[in-house]
Amino acid sequence: MTKIVIIGGVAGGASAAARARRLSETAEIIVLERGEFVSFANCGLPYHISGEIEARDALLLQTPESFRHRFNVDVRVFNEVIAIDKHRKEVTVRRVLTGEIYLESYDKLLLSPGASPVKPPIPGINSHYVFSLRNIPDMDQILSSLLLNQPQHATVVGGGFIGLEMVEALHHLGIKVTLLELSDQVMAPVDREMANMLHQKLVEKGVDLRLNTGLAAVTELEIQPAEPEATGEYDKQIEHTNTLELMLSTGEMLKTGLVVLAIGVKPETMLANQAGIELGARGGIKVDARMCTSDPDIFAVGDVVETEDFVTALPSLVPLAGPANRQGRIAADNMLGRREIYRRTQGTSICKLFDMAIGSTGLNEKTLKRLKLPYEKIYVHTASHASYYPGAHPVTLKLLFNPTDGEILGAQAAGLDGVDKRIDVLAVAQRARMSVYTLQDLELTYAPPFGSARDVVNQAGMVASNILKGDEAVCHSEELLLGASDQIVLDVRNPPELEASGTFPNAINIPLDQLRQRLHELPKDKEILVACQVGLRGHVACRMLIQHGFKARNLTGGFKTYQMVTTKF
Repeated sequence: MTKIVIIGGVAGGASAAARARRLSETAEIIVLERGEFVSFANCGLPYHISGEIEARDALLLQTPESFRHRFNVDVRVFNEVIAIDKHRKEVTVRRVLTGEIYLESYDKLLLSPGASPVKPPIPGINSHYVFSLRNIPDMDQILSSLLLNQPQHATVVGGGFIGLEMVEALHHLGIKVTLLELSDQVMAPVDREMANMLHQKLVEKGVDLRLNTGLAAVTELEIQPAEPEATGEYDKQIEHTNTLELMLSTGEMLKTGLVVLAIGVKPETMLANQAGIELGARGGIKVDARMCTSDPDIFAVGDVVETEDFVTALPSLVPLAGPANRQGRIAADNMLGRREIYRRTQGTSICKLFDMAIGSTGLNEKTLKRLKLPYEKIYVHTASHASYYPGAHPVTLKLLFNPTDGEILGAQAAGLDGVDKRIDVLAVAQRARMSVYTLQDLELTYAPPFGSARDVVNQAGMVASNILKGDEAVCHSEELLLGASDQIVLDVRNPPELEASGTFPNAINIPLDQLRQRLHELPKDKEILVACQVGLRGHVACRMLIQHGFKARNLTGGFKTYQMVTTKF
């Protein structure tokens, strides 16, 4: 009989425990969880704070009792592992409520301690008005503070998934929100021009967005009761708007009633490190494809581990529930003698912000540049379904691919509807090692309420394939800004569009329908950078120009992408 001890629950540990029982009725399975909850939906925490998920119990996926009844798993909450002896194959456990210490042996050990929120060492950071959001107790504390203190203003530090979701949750509750982000964009997995769509949405909703701004210090202010009324009785309502004063990295001061830290997370590797288990280059536990650590009887999964990036095979830290769940299943298989492997991490993710969504898979352009990998990029702007059917909304898709063989390197999409569908298709295509050539051939569902005969993904494949085949050369918004003397910008939109949307600097305007008759107005000794609203008419114009002896390139994504690139927040 195999004895499996699992440290930590949630996505990785809980899925491993359930899978191990399904594979073996005889295995002894023990889950040691230092907190009160062994399996909960941590991705749903902001939505309970907002009230969109009404029942707190809806977040509790499994309890110790349900694990015992359904899976015969011994789940011990409030039991914290404080040491691992890999030579004796036992762990030292402290019962949190009593302080009692005991030893537990194992045949196979699984580490699933997760990651802890980053908490910078700045003055006042431990104020009881400053919170992180990682688990149920964190959520309860935030809800309690909102109820008791009734802040009129809150500050969220960090513009990642949790940060953006908390901005929306607080806004939903009628609280004014300031969002501090130390970099020049929110949502690091996407590139800045795509993040600009989120910036625009935040500003539209009245969020005080401050990019390139961090938190430097926190000071609690004295709360004074209201002045006595004329009757001589004191108003017992306390004004809680300005319970904190924040010093920002810009030198500015900001008064607020509550702070949520959402700066990021770091792997909880202390136990592993003290036990002599090898860590990786990114600071997480190093595991092989079987999720096995440097010790053959110790496995690790979830936010604590480094896995290979799908495109580059370089070590990566990807704290997402989907990969953790799959890793738990694979680790359980291998602890019980099977031979299963984890096939790298794409980092496929999506985030809701008010009425829009943004998602991505694979590598972004920033990473490709940093690694000095060859790539090309294209943008497609089109409707989420047939534009003539009511309710269609624009979808913006960015596709990154290898300019030699068309390998899909990454994709990002944003819009009000249909974003998840397109990113999911592209994530599958990337994992299946399809090229952009294949994207144009994908047969996707079509009816006017759901899509188009030529889907967004098909269109992206066609544009990318045109580039690889030499049917079109593209340019990018950054090139238009250079204003090179050997180039001219040709805008083929109609004059009313220029008045409504805006213009490119120093561009010549010849509408597409007049271009064939006005070719003589264009120089043949200069390269023509052709631009329209979204890139489609620019492609038609480029094909025309090239066949008449001009040297031309099309601005991918047109003026809409140009605006995304050049807008400053």
